[in-house]
Amino acid sequence: MSQINEQNYDASQIEVLEGLEPVRKRPGMYIGGTDERALHHLVSEILDNSMDEAVAGHANRIELTIHNDNSITISDNGRGIPVDDHPKYPGKSALEVIMTTLHSGGKFSGKAYETSGGLHGVGISVVNALSESMWVEVARDKQLYKQEFARGHATSKLQNMGAVSNRRGTTVWFRPDPEIFGNSAKLKPAILYEKTRSKAYLFRGVEIRWTNEVEGSKAPADDVFHFPNGLADFLSAEMKGKDLLNPDIFSGLVEIPDQKSKVEFAICWPDMKSDGFSRSYCNTVITPQGGTHETGLRSALTRSLKAYGEMIGNKQAASITADDVLNGSCVLLSVFIPDPQFQGQTKDKLATLSASKVVDTAIKDRFDHYLTGDKAIAAEILNAALQNAEERNRRRSAKETSRKTATQKTRLPGKLADCSRRTSQDTEIFIVEGDSAGGSAKQGRHRETQAILPLRGKILNVVSATKDKIHANSEISDITIALGVGLGSQFNLDDLRYERVIIMTDADVDGAHIAALLISFFYTQMPGLIESGSLYLAQPPLFRLSAGGKTEYAMDDPHKDRLLETVFKGKSKVDIGRFKGLGEMPAAQLKETTMNPATRTLLQVTVPDALVGAENPVDILVDQLMGKHAEARFNFISANATYVDELDI
Repeated sequence: MSQINEQNYDASQIEVLEGLEPVRKRPGMYIGGTDERALHHLVSEILDNSMDEAVAGHANRIELTIHNDNSITISDNGRGIPVDDHPKYPGKSALEVIMTTLHSGGKFSGKAYETSGGLHGVGISVVNALSESMWVEVARDKQLYKQEFARGHATSKLQNMGAVSNRRGTTVWFRPDPEIFGNSAKLKPAILYEKTRSKAYLFRGVEIRWTNEVEGSKAPADDVFHFPNGLADFLSAEMKGKDLLNPDIFSGLVEIPDQKSKVEFAICWPDMKSDGFSRSYCNTVITPQGGTHETGLRSALTRSLKAYGEMIGNKQAASITADDVLNGSCVLLSVFIPDPQFQGQTKDKLATLSASKVVDTAIKDRFDHYLTGDKAIAAEILNAALQNAEERNRRRSAKETSRKTATQKTRLPGKLADCSRRTSQDTEIFIVEGDSAGGSAKQGRHRETQAILPLRGKILNVVSATKDKIHANSEISDITIALGVGLGSQFNLDDLRYERVIIMTDADVDGAHIAALLISFFYTQMPGLIESGSLYLAQPPLFRLSAGGKTEYAMDDPHKDRLLETVFKGKSKVDIGRFKGLGEMPAAQLKETTMNPATRTLLQVTVPDALVGAENPVDILVDQLMGKHAEARFNFISANATYVDELDI
């Protein structure tokens, strides 16, 4: 069979995707998937473009209409997308280039936009690629132009529709493609209403007009969003009727001209027993996973409150943490910075390191003045933080007692190299494959806080095993005893002996399979570990590159190639070593790359929001991939094989 494959494998087998074909083939790479969240992300891409025009000072009005046929119209009164011929593509307008070419736009150099939400030059072209039908109208220089598109291609030439005297800006209409999102996928007016409303709070100078034509929808048919006080207006509306520790909401808008940055914030402390919330944005783009701007805010508030406590002679204030300060608070944070760096195309988390310092600088002094300016409010906030600290210490003490008791009563697995700290605070256990990897890990660990549990080969596939077989398995027994939490209905998160459980396997196919088996085990037998955010995957490197005294580590082949093109560019000889497994990695390198909290990368294991309560939830997917029925696995592989970019075999 291999000989036949070799004979058939020639140049004709090499597929080249042109234009926007890659987007339609792999939509997940550009909008994070094809689920409801990804569907609504299309609207965000167009709305963000209009917001960028407003933030740049060229527009003050945006209109959004959701139609009854699952289509959307978004328009603004900005400058309008350029329609003259693009110098690089003679005979083709800039509009058509932007709509049909990836990585094209006016936001790369910073000349057209100092701060913007759309930065990769893929937004509107991706929407075009994933739309069944789309058209764009541009009013520029008192002329109206229109061009139509579908599934990534222009379906008409740019047309001059004639003169217009009182109109300017861009209007975009599109209908998402059911071939991509499914025939049942519908844009939800309620979701888009909240998304649109929040955008208006993020820039004080814009008015957004909302129209909903969907019959039977709970969202309003018409509304106008305009909030001259920005985030302070938003938080005041959210807190209406609630008692606050600080009725005078801590808010502000700080411009930092030398860094071309702007920070806006609004923070209040309602009943500290409430859940509270934290919402952050960068260049009007929501960052649901937070990032460096939130880090700066947490640091500023904590340092300020501690300093205030020290100033008034409260010695207990020195022990409070950021979680104590912000527990139960309601936080809104919006930053505008040039060239922000996000994690992923959907921009869920801000990664720009300088943003932390920008936000810290903007908030720290102002919170100092806020506290000293109203001692009654300052006392309320400080007392609430101290109460949170006491509760945190009480829980920690209870957990310490539980951990000590568990250690005394239970004989821990002989293979476990436990950490020396008697409390669970800041401790972690690495579950590694094999004694060889376990040996390197034990040499490279921090003995006080890091425990190592080596496993013997691949653990039992619990999804297709009986309860008796699961309970009789020695490897599963070792894991259960080491963690101290019990299995299934006996699981108790409060008994967890470590703060973090980290799966550390080789960076190859076998390692990925072992990790999948372990995650399946935790998902089915200890789901509380995942729900609490306590389960992680270590990310060991696959390559070591060195030249001229400089050493870098690459996670995979694409990462290696990027390092060769950047860090080692121009180097005549680069020594490239591939790690065969964790057991063959020197302990010092394993520590530096994979175990040291200061230098490592961890992936937190979570259940995607899109799969919670969906028609095909995670338990069905786990059963398909890991269950007894081979036919279900075959059907899944057959249905998804086209999405695989490469195989490691």
